[in-house]
Amino acid sequence: MVAQARAQSQEAGAPINLDDGVVEAAEAALAAIGAARDEIGQVIFGQQKVVDLSLVTLLAGGHGLLVGVPGLAKTKLVEAMGTVLGLSARRVQFTPDLMPSDILGSEVLDESADGKRHFRFIRGPVFAQLLMADEINRASPRTQSALLQAMQEHHVTVAGESHDLPAPFHVLATQNPIEQEGTYPLPEAQLDRFLLQIDVDYPDREAERRILLETTGVAEHKPVQAMTAETLMSTQRLVRRLPVGEAVVDAILDLVRSARPGDGDKAVTDKLAWGPGPRASQALTLAARARALVEGRLAPSIDDVAALAAPVLKHRIALTFAARADGETVESVVARLVERLG
Repeated sequence: MVAQARAQSQEAGAPINLDDGVVEAAEAALAAIGAARDEIGQVIFGQQKVVDLSLVTLLAGGHGLLVGVPGLAKTKLVEAMGTVLGLSARRVQFTPDLMPSDILGSEVLDESADGKRHFRFIRGPVFAQLLMADEINRASPRTQSALLQAMQEHHVTVAGESHDLPAPFHVLATQNPIEQEGTYPLPEAQLDRFLLQIDVDYPDREAERRILLETTGVAEHKPVQAMTAETLMSTQRLVRRLPVGEAVVDAILDLVRSARPGDGDKAVTDKLAWGPGPRASQALTLAARARALVEGRLAPSIDDVAALAAPVLKHRIALTFAARADGETVESVVARLVERLG
């Protein structure tokens, strides 16, 4: 399997210079990833791209934002991933009245047997390896900000005390793009913490036929564990050790820097109110490595950069009012930037 991955990487023009430790780790990782993909595919139909991008997010050690209309199995996907990857998973349904303590936890006053009183911290649902933040844009900015420290620093601070989150720690949030009444747009600072924005589209006809036949009967397939948290973390370390060619690094820099106002083709950048920072370059580098591994290769190519451009950049770019009035979209601007990669 590793020999085949080497060959595919070399065909893509990626340099391969791996020590024996990386090769051995890659052999185990490729088998585990393949088993996880197959198992998730038994319960999520017609959404292979979404499944792969979700796996890329977790293998790269990041958080994902799933955007799609209701009924497209976003919640089911996260639940299946928690089971298949062997992670302790919790779900929080975000609502306007949700408070930060409902997510992080709170201190309560306890009285011991000898009559002494002391504060005891009760952990909230954020203390999980995989947190599903369902309809995250329905919570108030105050509650949304409660996740910022957790997503970036992997610990939370309550009453002046720092509490470490379990490892690994990932957030997969969902968002409904069509119903905006009673919602609070996510602040840019929090959007930037999401490695990828994963758009969930409608399944094709054959996939929907399979959904009808396999989910409306007496028995429904239940996912089984294919990886462990330790396997996932070792694969995350492997992703960071995979080689990245200079051509790929240059493509990442060209793409991200050309998406900033005043830097690049003025025909494009004049349409941008603001663009991605260095965190986007970091996200694209890690995600490209993870995507290569998901597809059975040991080094990323420029094709990986092109494929991940929209998921990495869409939530990190804002258009000017004039550009929106002219009918421009973030998707069309990103597509134009990708074309320049050649």
